[in-house]
Amino acid sequence: MKNIYSLLLALTVACTTAFAQGGNYAQEHYTKKDVYITMRDGIKLFTSIYTPKDASAKKKYPVIMQRTCYSVAPYGADKFPSKLGPSDEMMKAGYIVVYQDVRGRWKSEGTWTNMTPVIDNKKTKKDVDEGSDTYDTIDWLVKNAAFNNGRVGQWGISYPGFYTAAGILSNHPALKASSPQAPISDFWFDDFHHNGALLESYFFTYPVFGVQKKDTTSKAWYTMVNTAGAKDGYQFLLDMGPLSNADKYYKDNFFWQETVNHPNYDEFWQKRDLLRHYGKIMPAVMLVGGWYDAEDLRGPLAIFKTINKQDPSAYNTIVMGPFGHGRWSRETGHTLHSNVYFGDSIATFYQKNIEAKFFDHFLKGNGDKNSGLPKAYMYDTGKKQWQTYTQWPVPAAKHEKLFLSADGKLPMSQPDATASTSFISDPLKPVPYTEDNTTTMGFTPHNYMSEDQRFAGRRPDVLVFQTDVLKDDVTLGGEIMAHLKVATTGTDADWIVKLIDVYPADEPNHAYMPNKNIILANYQQMVRSEIMPGRFRNSFEKPQPFIPNTKTNVDVKLQDVLHTFKKGHRIMVQVQSTAFPLWARNPQKFVENPYKAAEADYIKATHTVYNDSFIDVEVLK
Repeated sequence: MKNIYSLLLALTVACTTAFAQGGNYAQEHYTKKDVYITMRDGIKLFTSIYTPKDASAKKKYPVIMQRTCYSVAPYGADKFPSKLGPSDEMMKAGYIVVYQDVRGRWKSEGTWTNMTPVIDNKKTKKDVDEGSDTYDTIDWLVKNAAFNNGRVGQWGISYPGFYTAAGILSNHPALKASSPQAPISDFWFDDFHHNGALLESYFFTYPVFGVQKKDTTSKAWYTMVNTAGAKDGYQFLLDMGPLSNADKYYKDNFFWQETVNHPNYDEFWQKRDLLRHYGKIMPAVMLVGGWYDAEDLRGPLAIFKTINKQDPSAYNTIVMGPFGHGRWSRETGHTLHSNVYFGDSIATFYQKNIEAKFFDHFLKGNGDKNSGLPKAYMYDTGKKQWQTYTQWPVPAAKHEKLFLSADGKLPMSQPDATASTSFISDPLKPVPYTEDNTTTMGFTPHNYMSEDQRFAGRRPDVLVFQTDVLKDDVTLGGEIMAHLKVATTGTDADWIVKLIDVYPADEPNHAYMPNKNIILANYQQMVRSEIMPGRFRNSFEKPQPFIPNTKTNVDVKLQDVLHTFKKGHRIMVQVQSTAFPLWARNPQKFVENPYKAAEADYIKATHTVYNDSFIDVEVLK
């Protein structure tokens, strides 16, 4: 496997891009200073400060800061990255750029914890969290960083996005602008879990997040899983068997052990829910996400909606583009996700016209609420163009119901006669989540979010429902909720719902196809998908078994979309119970802790979907 440190930098885009020794803009135009900043409890956090060379008492700059668990490298006062800040645009515009190793990581002191729980009412200096560490860092910077103008902004992607989102809670008066990008908001619903279902595709990441270092260091201290050269993640993880066998690799990994010993949404996970801590918001906020972010799609949407609800007066905006995880931070020229082409230089458009404008207004401009940016800057992934909205979700959207008819149709009215359709789900032969086996041993999944779904729909354990050919464009914009009426011969089951755009039979390939063996004719593009463990249908805290052969309600909340299904296309819904190894397999026999299920607990079951099941969508006219 690749060096995980390099892989982390590439996939999360959380830190700077390539390490360079000289001859780059950053080194030519900035000076560098490495310092330790002492937190209120005495722990010292390693911090690199890059200041424009022309900064002076008469020419002051604002601070733009990223706090990261992925290293602020390159280390050393004479070593510079190839870029600074969120983009080349902002680097050249001039900011004091600050990077900090968070508590317990790399060259910082302290003990590392995942998704540090928030302490709302801090009573002593020992009550620390990411909000207090952000406050103490900002306070030091505005008092000690040479030639700063007293204004601070924070940004970060992925885990650094979490630190940015948690930094909002610092309430430091100098923090004027915050842009959490692809942030995690709750580990039970984001990233490592979805609705409590474990992403087994993250299996190879646990050494990065579950091993404590012994001292400050600039080198990786963890060892990745020895896969003995395996290249097919589906087969490797299937051969591993039940998750209880993972102790072979992770017996001493504290994060893995925390995960498998907390199978329900108990206090351990609830303490890691950022959403319950937002109240009055002081800085201007711009959430950023990608419609095809396989890691943190929920985070920006959930935080944006929560702040809207908790503090309607806050400056709170959102941007959602046609990107995978963090891909808006670097230009790729032709903008693709999997096989879908969206246009050219979309990342550059975002960086220049949205991101730079946001930070410039609040850190260099007058900082009022008239930034010139809309409440919601959203990309329609079907029309392939940006749209702006004064609110999101759009209040004028019309709710429509798409019923799962037993004849495979997807009508907008409930069928007259009661009927159902069934399939046999076998956890020992699960449906793959992707056709691209080269991606299944990676750090996290990526392409499946817009991948062709024909391979799945042609299996007998995947139900398919679709509309007739559309006579007009249909734009779905907003929230989606699948209301399933189901039954199973077992006592547990997962339910996966996928919303798909079916292309016409004469759809031509575009000029930039990454895989020449793929044809877009009849392509079944994933638009959105989600999983709901049936055990949590009534409560995430107290799971319940199914009563065999009993009709039961299971609601599956899919994340928002903005997608126009064009005239000549079809809308399709697929329903299945496995998508491996994206999701860990449900044994289908109810056990108290599915992470510790035995081989014998994995059983075949017949699952039934009734035709009064429907998908509630929001349609924009």
